[in-house]
Amino acid sequence: MLGWINYARIARPEHRPAPAGLRVAIFTTSSPGEPPGMFETTLAACARIRYPHTTYLLDDTRDPRFREIAERHGAVWLELVGIPGAKAGKINRALGLTHEDFILVLDPDHVPFPEFLDRVLGHLNDERVGFVQVAQAYYNQGRSFTARGAAEQTYAFYGPVQMGLYGFGGAVAIGANCTFRRAALASIGGHGIGLAEDLVTSIRLHGAGWRSVYVPEVLSRGLVPEDLGSFYKQQLKWARGVYEVAFTELPRLFRRLSWWQRLSYFAIGTYYLFGMTTPLYLIFPYLYLWTGVQPAAMRFEEFLAAAVPVGAMGVVMYLCVQRWLCHPATERGTHWRGLVLKVACWPVFLLGTLLAIVCAEIPYIPTAKEAVRGRFLRLAWPQLILFALYLATVAHVLRVRLFITSEGALELSSQAVWGMVGFATLPVLMSLGVLYAAWQARRPPPGAPWDFVDVDRMGGEA
Repeated sequence: MLGWINYARIARPEHRPAPAGLRVAIFTTSSPGEPPGMFETTLAACARIRYPHTTYLLDDTRDPRFREIAERHGAVWLELVGIPGAKAGKINRALGLTHEDFILVLDPDHVPFPEFLDRVLGHLNDERVGFVQVAQAYYNQGRSFTARGAAEQTYAFYGPVQMGLYGFGGAVAIGANCTFRRAALASIGGHGIGLAEDLVTSIRLHGAGWRSVYVPEVLSRGLVPEDLGSFYKQQLKWARGVYEVAFTELPRLFRRLSWWQRLSYFAIGTYYLFGMTTPLYLIFPYLYLWTGVQPAAMRFEEFLAAAVPVGAMGVVMYLCVQRWLCHPATERGTHWRGLVLKVACWPVFLLGTLLAIVCAEIPYIPTAKEAVRGRFLRLAWPQLILFALYLATVAHVLRVRLFITSEGALELSSQAVWGMVGFATLPVLMSLGVLYAAWQARRPPPGAPWDFVDVDRMGGEA
């Protein structure tokens, strides 16, 4: 329901030409273990950005190759070793070593287009604007089932969802591709630190009275996880991190936020409670088929009469708002792979929720930039258990109905029993996609994704 209300305020800001003479920095960070070849591509693209700027590589790898890459592409190399706070900590230290008034935070896997700053800086001419976020898009989404599904999960968020948040005055910062006003960051003590450092920074800026602008344009392309194991690790980090926003930052800043900002940050901060509700939906049909306990005191046809119109309306709404996707030519569709991965992630989301409840810390580890070979059983065991339970349940139902249940009871219970079998079948069918992704992870796609990127041909999608 909140999503539908959010769509009612979809807005797109009018383009404002970038004024000349602004002092602009681009910050991108490197961490131990990240591939130097990726930085060759990213820094080469940064050098092609038309608006005058200075690119800084915030490096803590202790690898001399990174300094050479930075200097080769005209970037300033800053060695920032042992800085607490991971990426955000390096950003804060670099703020003290630089002087530019506006800072584009660019993840190292994102390849910016030449027109990036030209499409953004004009909005910062308004002194009340603290940051400008643009869309995220990807250049490796076709390399695996996981990559395609991970990308599909983002399409609506970076299209109609963020545009609706902007319409309500609550567009959020999302890690990469965000341009900050230095004065805004200084007013909150610097960039937020944590597993959800982007949202922490965003809510603090909104709480301090700064406005945000969302530009729904593809101005760079980056990476999504290509293997299922890396995707799960990314989701665990996010699932653990967002609760810092919902239960630490939001109560502290509640009075300073608008009513819609409160709702949106609460919705974002509790999104991963999906990990607690999904197992209930998975259990309900098995509970009935094995014990006869009904999850609701209504006939099956009554449930369908109530649920089908709501579900159909949701699907129609989802398809209708796709007119506001950032790149409709490549992003329109049912996005079934994204839904399959979301359902598959419920154990990961549940673990993140439990870690948040006990205040357990997990390290900030950058998402793998190249596909990592995974073990099928280690990645697919929840789906295999579900398959085994499903087959045992179907065998149990057939045995009971063929040899135990009377004819009268068969007729009376037929609708409910086979309806519940149908509900049990849906997640099993969805699990086939996850099993394929887990099997695919055994043999990652050849070559690094940036090896196939031609920087000179990137751009012009805005």
